[in-house]
Amino acid sequence: MSVRRLALPIAGVVASVALVVPPGHAEPSPDALTHAPQAKVPVAEGYGGAVATVDLDASKAALGVLKQGGNAMDAAVAGAAALGVTEPYSAGLAGGGFIVYYDARHGRVVTLDGREKAPAAMTETSFQENGAPIPFADAVSSGLSVGVPGSVAQWELALKKFGTLSLKDALKPAADLAARGFVVDQTFFDQTQQNAARFADFTSTAALYLPGGAPPPVGSVFRNPDLANTYRELGKRGGSWLYGGGLGAELVATVKTPPVRPGTTRVVRPGLMTTGDLRAYRALERSPSKVRYGPLEVYGMAPPSSGGSTVGEALNILESLPEAGLHEYLEASRLAFADRNKYVGDPGYVDVPLRELLSDGFAKERACLIGPTAMPNPAAPGTPDGTYPGCQLDGAAPPPGVKADQPEGPETTHLVVADRWGNVAAYNITIEQTGGSGIVVPGRGVLLNNELTDFTFGPAPGDPNLPAPGKRPRSSMAPTIVLKGGKPVLAVGSPGGATIITTVLQILVNRYEFGMSLPEAVAAPRASQRNAAATQAEQAFIDRYGAELTALGHTLTLVPGPPVGEIGAATGLEFLPHGRLQAVAEPSRRGGGSALVVTPARR
Repeated sequence: MSVRRLALPIAGVVASVALVVPPGHAEPSPDALTHAPQAKVPVAEGYGGAVATVDLDASKAALGVLKQGGNAMDAAVAGAAALGVTEPYSAGLAGGGFIVYYDARHGRVVTLDGREKAPAAMTETSFQENGAPIPFADAVSSGLSVGVPGSVAQWELALKKFGTLSLKDALKPAADLAARGFVVDQTFFDQTQQNAARFADFTSTAALYLPGGAPPPVGSVFRNPDLANTYRELGKRGGSWLYGGGLGAELVATVKTPPVRPGTTRVVRPGLMTTGDLRAYRALERSPSKVRYGPLEVYGMAPPSSGGSTVGEALNILESLPEAGLHEYLEASRLAFADRNKYVGDPGYVDVPLRELLSDGFAKERACLIGPTAMPNPAAPGTPDGTYPGCQLDGAAPPPGVKADQPEGPETTHLVVADRWGNVAAYNITIEQTGGSGIVVPGRGVLLNNELTDFTFGPAPGDPNLPAPGKRPRSSMAPTIVLKGGKPVLAVGSPGGATIITTVLQILVNRYEFGMSLPEAVAAPRASQRNAAATQAEQAFIDRYGAELTALGHTLTLVPGPPVGEIGAATGLEFLPHGRLQAVAEPSRRGGGSALVVTPARR
C-alpha cells in the first residue's frame, strides 16, 4: 500500500466505550458499579435529525431539543451549554467559539463569530516583560489571559436569527444536568488530575473540582449547583446580565483579583478586563470561507479563524496535483500553514488576502513546489497578490523576523447537529487550554477562558496575530460543512489547537480522496504537519506509514500529550441516500464520543 495514494483503511469501529481503569489510574469509587458511565456509541444512523458530541449527556440534551420540535440551531446551543457542564475544561459560557450553519430555508451557509476579544487596555506588549515574552505557562494561569467571553452573545444571536427557542429554554437541559450531576469517567478524572496543581492554587476552583483535595473519583456523581443556578438566572435575565450586569461585574472582579490560595508560590497576574469591555462585546455574522473541491463546495470559518482559509487552501493545492496521497497531504498542509502564519489575523485589524489565499491561481503556484520528496523546512510563505507566473523556487526558509507558531491549547470541543428540515450546525466551542485559565468565578461554577494566549506574545514586528485593544486572537477552529449541488452532504470538526486544521483536512482527504466511509475517515490514524521540522503523528500512523514517509524525507514524531499520542477528537455527520443520516464520533480518542439519531427507522 503506497503512501502516495492511500490512508489506513479501518475494518470497523468500536461500538461502545466501557469503563476501563488502566494501571496507575484512579480506582472506581465504591458506588462505581451503580454509577458506571453509560456506554457511548460512536456511530448512529437514522432519520429525523442527528447529533454527535464527545459526551453522551450533551448529545442527549441536543437530541431532546430535536425530538421536542426544535431545530438544529436550538439543539446546537443546548448541546454546547450541556458541554459546559460535562466538558467544563473545554467549553463554557465564559468562553467563545464559531458556528458554521446551513440554513435550509434560504439554501445558504452562514457563520457566527463568538470569538473572545482582548480588553481595550491590552497592547502589543501586554504579554512581554523587559522586551521578552513572559513564560507561557504563567500567562495561561492568570487574569491576564482571560478574553472578553463571546459564547453567551453568540447563543443569543444564533437563537434570534435561526432558532425557535428562548435562551431560557435552550439552557434548561444544561441547568438540569448541572443540578443532577453526571457520572465521572476516566477522561474527566484524568483532565482534573492533570490540572490539579494549578486548580489547587485558586480557592474557588479547588472547592469545585478538588473536593477533599483530590479529583472526583471515576464512577462518582459530579454536581455543579452553582453553574445550574447561573444558567437559570442567565435564562431569566438574558445576556445583558453578563454584558454589563451583575454577572459581568463578578467576572471582572475575578479577572482583576483572582482568588489565589494564600501561600501559593504561583505567579498570578491580574487581568485587564473591565465591565466596559463586556458592554462593548458583539457576536458577529460573517461570510464563510468557500472553496470548490471537485463537485463539492467546502464551507468553513473565515478570519479571525484560520481554519477555513487553511483547510481550503490545502484542498485547493491537493486538487492542483496529479495525485493526492499522504505525502501530498503533508506537503499541502505545510504550505498552507506557512501562509496562515504570515497572513491570517483578525480582519478588523489585518488586511487578510482571503480571496487570493483561496484562489486557484495561488493554489497552482504553491502546488508546483511539491515534489516527490519532502521540501526543506520550514517552507516560505507565498505571495497571494493575484499574479501567479508559476513556481517560485527561490528560498526555502521564511524571511527573517517570521516567528514560529504560538502554542495553542489541545482542547476545545466540537458538535454537529442536523434536523428534519435539513438545517445543519457545525460548532466549535472553547475556553482554550484544558481547564482554561484555571480560575472559577466564585459562586458561579464557571471556569474562565485563557483565550488571549492565542495571540503571538512577540516581539514579532508585522505578525498579524499580535495583541491589540479589542482584537480577536487568531483561532485554528475549523467547523466545516460540505455541499454538493447546493445541498449539505457532510459536516465535520474537531478540537486540538492547531491540529484541528490538519484533523479536518485529513478526514476530508480520507473521505473524498481515499474513498473511506465517514466512520473510517474519523477513526483512521492521524498525522499533523504544520510547517515544522517534524510531522506529529499517532503511533498507528507511524507504525503503518513511517518507513515509507521517512524514505521520502519526512520526519515523524509521536504527538506529545496529554493525552499522549492522540490528535483531535472529531465529530461529524453525513447525509446518506434516501434521507438517512449518519452521525459519527470518535470510537476511542478522548474516551470515545456519542452519536445519536432521532429515530433509527423511517416513520
